[in-house]
Amino acid sequence: MYGDILSDLCAGMVGGLGVAPGGNIGEHGAVFEATHGSAPKYKNLNKVNPTALILSGELMLRHLGEIEAADRLNAAVATVIAEGKDVTYDLKDDRNDPSAVGTAEMADAIIAKLQA
Repeated sequence: MYGDILSDLCAGMVGGLGVAPGGNIGEHGAVFEATHGSAPKYKNLNKVNPTALILSGELMLRHLGEIEAADRLNAAVATVIAEGKDVTYDLKDDRNDPSAVGTAEMADAIIAKLQA
């Protein structure tokens, strides 16, 4: 319980649970997931920030020794967030900003940076 509370507090310091990746690494296996969980109330709404899940994939790549791929993915995510154009509502200065994009559009912007 305290580990969960601590990880949530730390996530708040870096931008919220929407950007916090997670990795559980043991002796015989590893699981990578978004820290915030599945967020079922947002299912099929194309609204949630995909960053936490994408960065969990980055952690998995590092765990597998795919450092260059992980670095490229991290850079693509950082660039999209820094540009601030193709980001979900939670990464906008105003949560009601009409220029916010959906989950799929933000993921597509990250993919486009990877392919550039």
